[in-house]
Amino acid sequence: MRRRLLELVNWLGEEYGPVTGEERAAAIEELEDLDAEHERRRARGKREAGEAA
Repeated sequence: MRRRLLELVNWLGEEYGPVTGEERAAAIEELEDLDAEHERRRARGKREAGEAA
C-alpha cells in the first residue's frame, strides 16, 4: 500500500508540480484534526460501551 501511495505522490508531482511548504503545512494540520476527531470518537465509543455494560 505504501508503495502505491508513493507512486501516486510522484505522479501528482509530475502532473501538478511539487507541494509547497504552505500546502504541506495545511495538509498536516488537516490530518492532525482528523486524528483528533477519530480519537474523540474512539473515546466516546469506549465510554458508551462501558456505560451499557
